[in-house]
Formats: sequence, C-alpha cells, structure tokens
Amino acid sequence: MERILDVRELKTWYRTEEGIAKAVDGVSFSLERNRILGIIGESGCGKSVTALSVMRLVPMPPGYFAGGDILWKGRSIVKATEEEMRRIRGNEIAMIFQEPMSSLNPVYTCGDQIMEQILTHRDVSKVEARRQAVELLDMVGIPNPSDRIDSYPHEMSGGMRQRVMIAMALSCGPELLIADEPTTALDVTVQAQILDLIGRLRQDTGMSVMLITHDFGVVAELCEEVVVMYASRVVERGMVGHIFENPLHPYTRGLLKSIPRLGAKKERLNVIEGNVPSATRLPEGCRFAGRCTQADNQCRNAQPPLVEYQPGHLAACWKIS
Repeated sequence: MERILDVRELKTWYRTEEGIAKAVDGVSFSLERNRILGIIGESGCGKSVTALSVMRLVPMPPGYFAGGDILWKGRSIVKATEEEMRRIRGNEIAMIFQEPMSSLNPVYTCGDQIMEQILTHRDVSKVEARRQAVELLDMVGIPNPSDRIDSYPHEMSGGMRQRVMIAMALSCGPELLIADEPTTALDVTVQAQILDLIGRLRQDTGMSVMLITHDFGVVAELCEEVVVMYASRVVERGMVGHIFENPLHPYTRGLLKSIPRLGAKKERLNVIEGNVPSATRLPEGCRFAGRCTQADNQCRNAQPPLVEYQPGHLAACWKIS
C-alpha cells in the first residue's frame, strides 16, 4: 500500500527556563493510505506535540525541530515554506483538536466557520460554500443541518460541537485526518457515536486517520496499527492484534492491565506506580526504568534501541528475549 506519511527520528524540542524540554525525541513511524494509526500513552508523553509537528503548528520559538524529518507523500514538512504549509493544512491534512468549545470561535456561527475553511481552499461562491457546509453537517449526523448551520457553538452540546469540528476538518476532503483525543470530556454514548462516525467516514472517503488517545479501548475499536509512546519516545509499535495478544514492553503490558473489564472479579485495577519523567530531566537509560519492576543497571544506564522482534512488531526494551 502507498505510504503517505513517514516520520523519521523526529525531534521536537522547546527552550524553557528549566532547560531544553525534549517533547518528542527520536520518534519514527509511518502511515499508509486508508489506514487508521493509533498513538497511545499517558499525558505528557509527546502524543499531541507529535501531531502538532506533523501539522507544523508547534509555536517557534520556543519550539524547534532539533532533528529528523516528516515526509508527507515524499515531501519534507520540516523544510516546507509557510506558503506550502498553508496549502497542505486543511486541504491535505486536517486536524480535530481536543476541546471543541475552545477550538471553535464563540462569536461566529458554526456554519460561518465551516464556510471560511471552504472559501480559503476552494474557488467557490459563498452560496456554494453554504450548500457544502449544510451537506457536511448532514454527513456528520447533525439533525436539521439547514437550521443548525446558523447556530453558535454555545447553542450546541459537546457532542454536536465535536461533529462540527469533524465537518470543518472534512470540508476540503483531506487525505489525512489527525484526531487528537476526539472523545475527551464526552459521555460514553457520545464517545461511541464519534468513534463510529470517524470509522464510517474513513470507509466512505478513503482518508487515513491518525488517532491520538490514552485509551486502549478506543485503539481496539478503531485502529489497525498502534504506536505506544512513553517519555517522548516510541517504546512499542505494531499491528493492534499483535500488541493485544503479545505485548512486548512492560509499559504496554501495564497499560493493558489497567483497562477495566466487564464481569471481572472485584479487585483493584493494576496501577503503574510513579509518573512520567519531566521532558527537561529525562533519564540516561530506559525512560521507563524508574517505574519498571524488571529494571536493572543496564536499563538505568543505556537506552534500548527499537528492535523488530516479529514482522512489523517493534519494541525498545533490554528484557525481551
């Protein structure tokens, strides 16, 4: 299959008062056309900064690319001009942000904001842009779209605002949709509807999806491949089925064990003790060593490489035999 996105040893760092914050530090993965890739990990592990790097939305300064590259259909995003990026953003790569209420402008109607996206990238009249906006609202499941197009964000529920964000993202027919925790702060029923909508739109449009989440349940439901991140690096990568059946990294196993299971006996959920290290004070060796029950001196002193143990299944751990 055609590989449309190729992230190679990407390093996105920030200059801070405490020193250099290595938010993304040598991350590599790829995404093929019409596939869904999940990026999972705890808060602070670098998932969102990876997505913002792909969109070239990292504020510079204080952020900067310290190394590596991002290839979009063979073209370098890191080296692209701002004019080239304006053509790519929204048109070829679109993004759904975490919190729709803060992402939508409260003083403009939802329809105006979708139309602005269409008018920016398409040579159409305002009448045609409005017609397309109504079609998009209908596509994402908003009832009475011809009426709701004139609603303001505060007049809609959280689930409806997220659907408006998806409509905006799809307005120019992107080839890649980046969804950054698209179900955060939504109730369980609405979460399921949004995930089902993303999956259905992928089938209907043929676009690729990069889904950022901290929930392995979401990965199991929607994704075909998964990248597990910890402390700014990839610790495991592979097909979802392989990782669920045979997780290689202790961190991945810890995340899977922490998922609540229906019908399980009453017992405490598994907890990964400790916290993700600060991006300005990353340890010398394996970054998970301070929380890992198997860690020894080699783990604490030397950073393990990402090794392919099975076809397409990679992990970075000294303890894998």
